[in-house]
Amino acid sequence: MSSRRDGPLMRNTAQSLHKSRVAIAAAIGVGVLFGCVFAFLFPHGLSLPPRVYTSRLSNSNNAQVGSASCESSERMNMLKSEFVAASGKNAELKKKVRELTEKLRLVEQRKDQAQKQVLVLGKQQKAGPFGTVKASRTNSTIVPDESVNPRLAKILEKVAVQRELIVALANSNVKDMLEVWFTNIKRVGIPNYLVVALDDEIAKFCESKDVPVYKRDPDEGVDSVARTGGNHAVSGLKFRILREFLQLGYSVLLSDVDIVYLQNPFHYLYRDSDVESMTDGHDNNTAYGYNHVFDEPAMGWARYAHTMRIWVYNSGFFCIRPTIPSIELLDRVAGRLSREPNAWDQAVFNEELFYPSHPGYDGLHASRRTMDFYLFMNSKVLFKGVRKDANMRKLKPVIVHVNYHPDKLPRMKAVVEFYVNGKQDALEPFPDGSDW
Repeated sequence: MSSRRDGPLMRNTAQSLHKSRVAIAAAIGVGVLFGCVFAFLFPHGLSLPPRVYTSRLSNSNNAQVGSASCESSERMNMLKSEFVAASGKNAELKKKVRELTEKLRLVEQRKDQAQKQVLVLGKQQKAGPFGTVKASRTNSTIVPDESVNPRLAKILEKVAVQRELIVALANSNVKDMLEVWFTNIKRVGIPNYLVVALDDEIAKFCESKDVPVYKRDPDEGVDSVARTGGNHAVSGLKFRILREFLQLGYSVLLSDVDIVYLQNPFHYLYRDSDVESMTDGHDNNTAYGYNHVFDEPAMGWARYAHTMRIWVYNSGFFCIRPTIPSIELLDRVAGRLSREPNAWDQAVFNEELFYPSHPGYDGLHASRRTMDFYLFMNSKVLFKGVRKDANMRKLKPVIVHVNYHPDKLPRMKAVVEFYVNGKQDALEPFPDGSDW
């Protein structure tokens, strides 16, 4: 009985279980199929841009290989376009970088000067009442740079007084004059002076006489002239050599060796200009300038032309401060002397210092002062005028520069005899000028 009742129930249960399994298998199959379609249409997920999605959807019936090939080609073209555009921008940026680098270099050259001018001039201000306005005559000094010449920097630190010193260049050709030069410096009691030895003989000579000396590092461009050059050739070297002194932040009273020191010159400097120089002039007009009238009769009513004239500064005795215009002056003179071998350094020195700006030429903006020609006396003033005037003979100059006469050493010794030892006729044997 029981076996008949269980038979139909077991068959029904088996059929139900079979149907369920078929349904599950069908569902799994549908899911797998749907997943394959989804994977084909969206291989990178749902984060693609709408353009790609639309393209993929509209071409879903294309073969997978064909679709991938089109996509790769389109992507490649897009990347090429982007690369070309980026390359063009890169070239343009490189050009701009070069232009900006050059502008930056030019700006850096003028940076210090602009900063110093701001410090000197200060903020803008209103002009005062009539007759009360005065412009600044003094440029600010540069920032010292000891890296330029550390060895020289240590020497100057010991020798200079308040960052000022007398400097002379000398080789063995002027040894006798050099001895008169430093002997009188010592006698006056001037502590801040230095000889730049242009050869080994002078270096050893100064050391034996307890004279502060500096021997430069080898430089064939300078040494060849220094060893064998005459007075003018050696004089031209100073514009190159002095640059390092100024870069180190020192004011230099440049001195030729044909000078007799009778007082301390630092007590008589104004220090208000870039260059403070003695003059080759022999009176107020020639030393400080005058209105010279040029007469040209053929011009009739306009026959008289007014000109300004001044006798040149002496490049063998001047004080130069460590300013931008001063260094530019040295660079200009040294540059011209290297390009113009027959040029005279004193002529070039004055041309660069005095010529104004004009078409094709930018003048030097350096301030200058002319020294008192009776205190800083040239030998023309002494031998042609002062020694013949009873009152002027009582004047004691600061220096006497034997620049107008070729017989330098005997005249230097005579100056010492007259002003130091009181020998009143010591200057008499010499003519006003020279015998040749």
